[in-house]
Amino acid sequence: MQLEIMKSKIHRARVTEANLHYIGSVTIDEDLIEAAGLYPNEKVSIVNINNGERIETYVIKGERGSGKIGINGAAAHKFSPDDLVIIMAYALMSPEEATGFKPSVIFPDSNTNKLV
Repeated sequence: MQLEIMKSKIHRARVTEANLHYIGSVTIDEDLIEAAGLYPNEKVSIVNINNGERIETYVIKGERGSGKIGINGAAAHKFSPDDLVIIMAYALMSPEEATGFKPSVIFPDSNTNKLV
């Protein structure tokens, strides 16, 4: 049996832009990607704390140190700049692997999206 376990989370980051006319994805500052243990093109779930919307998309690497959290494509109808979000990625694991697994969870500054 394989379980889908949360492996990475960016908790309470602030959306810096919502770009409707961009191919769908989420652009994330490279510092945050690395700190959370995410990968470019990895599937993620994004929860909008402000309005409860939830989407699935994939990660695009943003400029390092920019603090960018950019919601792109159709999801820009559901997310606006300054919305707070939680970005999560999952991994398939056996029950034995999952038992001792510790996810990578980061808490960037909610105003700047910089690591604290």
